[in-house]
Amino acid sequence: MNPDRDAVQDRYATAARRALAGEGTGLLAGEGDADRLGAVHYAGAELSVEMTATSLGCGNPLAVAELKPGETVLDLGSGGGLDVLLSARRVGPGGRAIGLDMTDEMLTLARRHAEQAGVTNAEFLKGTIEQIPLPDASVDVVISNCIIALSADKPAVFGEIARVLRPGGRVGITDILADDSLTDAERAARAGAVECLGGALTADRYRALLHDAGLSGVDVQLTHETGDKLHSAIIQATKPVEVVAMTAEHADQVLAIYQTGLDTGQASFETARRRGKAGTRLPEHRLVALDPAGRVIGWAAVSAVSSRCVYAGVVEHSVYVDPEAQGR
Repeated sequence: MNPDRDAVQDRYATAARRALAGEGTGLLAGEGDADRLGAVHYAGAELSVEMTATSLGCGNPLAVAELKPGETVLDLGSGGGLDVLLSARRVGPGGRAIGLDMTDEMLTLARRHAEQAGVTNAEFLKGTIEQIPLPDASVDVVISNCIIALSADKPAVFGEIARVLRPGGRVGITDILADDSLTDAERAARAGAVECLGGALTADRYRALLHDAGLSGVDVQLTHETGDKLHSAIIQATKPVEVVAMTAEHADQVLAIYQTGLDTGQASFETARRRGKAGTRLPEHRLVALDPAGRVIGWAAVSAVSSRCVYAGVVEHSVYVDPEAQGR
């Protein structure tokens, strides 16, 4: 079973209208909900009570996303915009935070929150998480907070995440997962009362679908119970960078990245490349990382430190990254 998209949209539109009218969202009304969901996961966040009160998630994806200045981050199912606004502050003026939501009312609420918070590097787009309206390889980080469990087509969601991530980009999301012992009969009996129960994946199924989408380094960690046989979880993954053997055709780009390292003082105390040193590098240990267009975004090489027998097998590793790709 999977949640009905129209029913989910109507429920969250109603919650947003209530929030816009200055009322509570009405979604965290069950016994103990406030202790497991929503604003409880954002203790210490420098945002208004009104803003944190509209948080309906099961965790805090920013606690594991490790956002860096200058990055572009995408929040799937951004709702009232809390995670987008916090992301915008972390990536700074040179970065970009994008919220995606299918509900007009939630988008209106999020834009109002951004204006109230004085955040100018955040934007909100209308769309579904199964068809993200962004170009390929356009974001560094994808976050989401208790939204993917509501999708009826999770393979499509994970495929879209992999598509919009740049090589080396990463996933840092929280979601609701089902216990391995949850039966189909139990899902059917309780799906009407527990919105995300029908579509909640087990941890093993979540890992498998992320791997099927081409993501690597998948890590799923259960954090706390959100209901009977339901758990909040932190999920992390990475989009692999293509790494190939360095060839002569890469030479100009490799040397340009190396020279940038010298110019910034990060590669060496020297300011000019020494021609003779290149001959010490071992040909079988020279690699380049490529972006989707085939551009070199980083390289690594191994050099012998000395020709003396006592140093046989002792090498120096050189790793250089294009400044535009640093952090990935």
